[in-house]
Amino acid sequence: MTRILIIGGGIAGTSAALAAHKAGLDVTVCEAHPDSGADIGAFLTLASNGMLALAQLDAAEAVARVGFPLTAMRVTADTGDVLAVTPIGEQDDPLKHYRCIGRAELGAALRAEAQRRGIEIVHGKRLATVDDGTVTFADGSTATGDLIVGADGLNSTVRTLIAPNSPRYAGQRVFYGYTSDAKPDHEPARIEMVRGSSAAMGYAVSPAGEVNWFCRVAEPELSAAEIAAGSPARWREALLPLVRPDATPAADIIAATADRLMVTNACDLPEGMPWRAGRMLLVGDAAHAASPATGQGASMAIEDAVILGKALRDLGVTTEALDAYERLRRPRVEQNIATSAKFTAARTAGRTPPQARPVPSADAEFMGRLDWAQPIA
Repeated sequence: MTRILIIGGGIAGTSAALAAHKAGLDVTVCEAHPDSGADIGAFLTLASNGMLALAQLDAAEAVARVGFPLTAMRVTADTGDVLAVTPIGEQDDPLKHYRCIGRAELGAALRAEAQRRGIEIVHGKRLATVDDGTVTFADGSTATGDLIVGADGLNSTVRTLIAPNSPRYAGQRVFYGYTSDAKPDHEPARIEMVRGSSAAMGYAVSPAGEVNWFCRVAEPELSAAEIAAGSPARWREALLPLVRPDATPAADIIAATADRLMVTNACDLPEGMPWRAGRMLLVGDAAHAASPATGQGASMAIEDAVILGKALRDLGVTTEALDAYERLRRPRVEQNIATSAKFTAARTAGRTPPQARPVPSADAEFMGRLDWAQPIA
């Protein structure tokens, strides 16, 4: 039986494993983390197109059991004036609602579903190199596959074996936090977007009353050493002077956040970068990471998985299958990179950004291509 090796057990890798398994292929996921593969705690919004893609993998219900739904977005200015309130996502089908969900929660739900189906997930396997179809790991062990799928994220090792492209700083630091001690104005299932004078904030309040929030700030890139040496108290004190002048809930939310606060650099990858070489192929952030302004990273990775699974199902592990995958995916994900970069650049330059909205999540033509029952186009 044709064997697929997937490097990386996060959202992209586990989704790709579900798709390859549904296509009738033998698949193994190799995860570098020694146990769960969980990250340090950032959350994300999974858009309707991501939920629709999960439905093609028969995994939407498993994911809908974690996180909470989002059906509306309110945009507020730094003055406190409401600029817009709009519905988001598919309103009629709960399984197509946007979801606010922890990245680690989503990864755990997908891994549990993969293991329930008998998909092998091996931990503690950090990639060292690939020679044709043979993978060598840092512990000296090896494995072979007909296709090596690099789903190992922004700092992908597989990508370094395909192309020299490195992530580029998008001009913003992104802070993530959680608190149950703030009581901002909100409605259930509504995400709040705050256009602050010096920082853009988004927050959503869970049914249990926990505020999940992020802030994007135009500042110089942090080094790995600065991030490692930082602390929640340091990041809180760095943020508060930026948001206190505004008539918004941002300062109260940040001040009420204790230890669950982290920071990362917003990065993306250049458009037109090679995605494959020999038996290696990139998916998810390893191929097309975008800055987080559109909130589409996870959804795009799951779409990748569906299209790749259909291509392998219909065309086998062939050059034709990989051509079809790239032809169908590249225009959409590169549109997302460009759109995210536009929003980020507007904020970084001090301009009022366009009203934030994702790459169209219900494009009829593309959604038809996602349908698992339809042959690859």
